[in-house]
Amino acid sequence: MSVVKQELVKETGYYGEFGGSFVPEELQKALDHIEENFYKFKDDPDFIEELDYYNREYIGRPNPLYLAERLTEKLGGAKIYLKREELNHTGSHKINNVLGQVLLAKRMGAKRVIAETGAGQHGVATATACAMFGMECVIYMGEEDTRRQALNVFRMELLGAKVVAATEGSRTLKEAVDAALNDLMENYKNTYYMLGSAVGPHPYPMIVRHFQAVIGREARQQILEKEGKLPDVIMACVGGGSNAIGLFHPFEADKDVKIIGVEPGGTGIEAGIHAAPLVAGTPGVIHGFKCYVVQKEDGTLKDTHSIAAGLDYPGVGPQHSHLKASGRAEYVAITDKEALDAFQLLSKLEGIIPALESSHAVAHAIKIAPQMSKDQTIIVNLSGRGDKDVQQVFEMLK
Repeated sequence: MSVVKQELVKETGYYGEFGGSFVPEELQKALDHIEENFYKFKDDPDFIEELDYYNREYIGRPNPLYLAERLTEKLGGAKIYLKREELNHTGSHKINNVLGQVLLAKRMGAKRVIAETGAGQHGVATATACAMFGMECVIYMGEEDTRRQALNVFRMELLGAKVVAATEGSRTLKEAVDAALNDLMENYKNTYYMLGSAVGPHPYPMIVRHFQAVIGREARQQILEKEGKLPDVIMACVGGGSNAIGLFHPFEADKDVKIIGVEPGGTGIEAGIHAAPLVAGTPGVIHGFKCYVVQKEDGTLKDTHSIAAGLDYPGVGPQHSHLKASGRAEYVAITDKEALDAFQLLSKLEGIIPALESSHAVAHAIKIAPQMSKDQTIIVNLSGRGDKDVQQVFEMLK
């Protein structure tokens, strides 16, 4: 059963007109239970101490804010700094959120954890945390994504997780989310749903942002130490948008810092083959919350496409939707080809192979840095490493 076409149950969790909780009452009970426990533990000194311990000793935070000197020199404009989330244990920003949520699930007494994944990085991070804490783990993944990301499927299974392929519809991230939400409705008394992005019904966008904001807090402190001033531009790729909101949120009040989210333009916005709801979508309800959606005039979803499995989603986080509507952030689209070129250029110039998702943000930095002056700075969130994509890129370039 899909939870897309439900009535609004609760008036909380809004960012402007976006967000909310459009879910069946059974699911609302589970969400209320999670929200109540999140508020109970998020400021608890023991919880914070344990989270800080694992962030430091297990994930390896803080990770560097690295000046990409050769890339900067080649482009001849603004200094490009990379926030090195790809250096985290498991290879992406996903572990930040998973660790926070698994500690929450543990305190709630959950014995079973379920999750959805697109590129597989969230699935790997979830399986990792469940292995560490000895919890049963089930990961839902679109059948198409299990093919694109076969190596990550093997990693999850190696870590003890059961991977379930979603075979409906386009067999990508949307269907994986549907399957996970259905499981939660049936099993919420003993199951914790580890949502991987800043999407879904309230309280998930808020919870995910809370645990991902460590990215922006660190980057803010690091750029002040290195440059003595805040950055001129910060940018990140946006699928559901957790890596981006993690970077953006701590800078939101700094009006002089320009915020840019980079969506997947696929083969081109004009061609209509993309996954860019903020650039080319309209407001609608998906997966129990209101946001910009890639949809037809009758409200049914359009098929989406991105070279990067982790960005291939028809909706986007409600806070991003509000940042766009309010004008605080700008959202742009980068094509598959531009992302692929950036993937290769960063690898050759800096010895850093970025995830295809992150390559979208790198590609936009490559576009705008030459138009900026040399005393200006850009922070790019390098949300993940490209090991998982090398086989796919190899096939494409071949």
